[in-house]
Amino acid sequence: MSDPLTDAGLLSPVRAGTPAEAAVCDTAWLQAMLDAEAALARAQARLGTLPVSAADTITRAARAERLDLRAIAVGARETANPVVGLVRALTEVVAAEDPAAAEYVHRGSTSQDVFDTGAMLVARTALRLIRADLDTAARALARLAAEHRDTAMAGRTLALHAVPTTFGLKAAGWRELLREAGHRIGTVADTNLPVSLGGAAGTLAGYLEYAGPVEPGAYLDDLVAAFATETGLARPALPWHTLRTPIADLASALSFTAGALGKIAVDVQSLARTEVGEVEEPTAPGRGSSSAMPHKRNPVLATLLRSAALQVPPLATGLTQCLLSEDERSAGGWHAEWQLLRECLRLTGGAAHTAVELTEGLRIRPARMTENLELTGSRIVSERIAAVLAPRLGKAAARRLLDTATTEAERTGRPLAKVLTDLPEVALDAAQLAALCDPSHYTGAAGPLVDRALRPRTFST
Repeated sequence: MSDPLTDAGLLSPVRAGTPAEAAVCDTAWLQAMLDAEAALARAQARLGTLPVSAADTITRAARAERLDLRAIAVGARETANPVVGLVRALTEVVAAEDPAAAEYVHRGSTSQDVFDTGAMLVARTALRLIRADLDTAARALARLAAEHRDTAMAGRTLALHAVPTTFGLKAAGWRELLREAGHRIGTVADTNLPVSLGGAAGTLAGYLEYAGPVEPGAYLDDLVAAFATETGLARPALPWHTLRTPIADLASALSFTAGALGKIAVDVQSLARTEVGEVEEPTAPGRGSSSAMPHKRNPVLATLLRSAALQVPPLATGLTQCLLSEDERSAGGWHAEWQLLRECLRLTGGAAHTAVELTEGLRIRPARMTENLELTGSRIVSERIAAVLAPRLGKAAARRLLDTATTEAERTGRPLAKVLTDLPEVALDAAQLAALCDPSHYTGAAGPLVDRALRPRTFST
C-alpha cells in the first residue's frame, strides 16, 4: 500500500510516473536545499572563513535519506518554511559525526537563501529534462514535415474548410513552436537561474560578520562567485529575496512551453475526430479505452497535453504576481510561489515527456485528407478561381460570380467545376476548370515554407 499522505499523481495523470515528477518531488526538493547548504559551506571554506574539514563533514551529512522528511514538513507549520527544521535536523546529523563541524552549518545564512538556491537547482534539473524532450519531439516533427511536405489537406479557419494546405506545413509549425519553447527553456536553464545569497535582509551582514575582518565588497564578490561555482548556478547582480525576476522568467518560459504543447494537442484532437480521421494517436494496450463504450479509443496523449496547457498559464500568472513582494522579505508572497512553481515544472515536464510519444508515434492518414478535401466539391479552391477571373472580369465582379457559383454548388451538390462550366462569362473549358479546381494543386508556398522551416538555423540572442 502506498503512503496515504503521498501525492501519487492520482489527479494529475499528465505528470504521474514521468521523470519531471521525480525531479521535483519532496525528496528532490529536500536534497536540493541540502545541496545548497553543503555548497555554501564549501564556498566559505574556499575563502578560508570555515574549516575545510567542517565543509567536508557537512557535505557528507547533507543527504535527504538521513533526515525525517515528514517531520520537517509538519514542523514547517511553526516557522512558515521548511528550512528552519532542515537546518536543525542537519545540524544534529553533523554533530553526531563531528560536534565542532556542527557550529558551521548554515553560518551567516537565512532560510530564503537556502530555499531559493534549492529551488533553482530543482528547476535546472526539471528544465533540462523538458528541453531534452522538446528536442526529441521536434526531431520527430521534422521527420513528419519532410515526409508530408506535399501531402495536401484542408486548411481550416474558424472550424470550417478554408483553402488547402499540407500536413507537412502543419507539422513544421508544431515543430517551430517546440523549437521556440526549447530556446526559452534553454536560456532560462543556462543563464537565468541564480544562487540566492542575501542574508537576513539582503545585506549579507551575517556572512560578513562571521567572516571576520574582511573588505565587504571584495568578500561579497568572492563569496557569490564561490557559491555559484559550487552549485553551477548563475551569479545575480543583487540579492533577489524580493526581486523575483528569476521566478518570473521561469513562469514565462514554462507557460509558453505548455501552450506550445497545447497547440499540438488541440490540433491532434480536432484531426482525430471520427468524422475527420486525418490523424490517429499511437496505440498501446488498454490506452484510450472507455469505461462504458467498448468501441472507443480516446486521444489520451493529446488530452494529457491539453490538460497541462490549461493549468500552467494561470499557475504561472500566480508566480508572476509574486513580483509584488514587499520590503526586504515577503510575508506570504514568497511562500505562495513554492507549490505553484512545482506544479508548473511537473505539469510542463509531464506534457513534454508525453509529447515525445505522441509525435514519434502519430499516424497520418493521407487518403482521408484527400477524401475530406473533396467534401465541398472543390469549393475549397473558390479563392483560386476568383483570382484567375479577376483580371478578366474585375475583382468585384469575379467575387460576385464565385459567391453565386459556390452557393449554387452547395445547394445542388454539384461540383464547383460543373457549375462554372454553365456560366458563359467564365470562358474556361472543362479541362481547365478541372485543373483549377484540384485542391492538391492549390497549396501555395506550403512546400517551400516547409523547406525553409527545416533548414538548420539558430536563434538570435
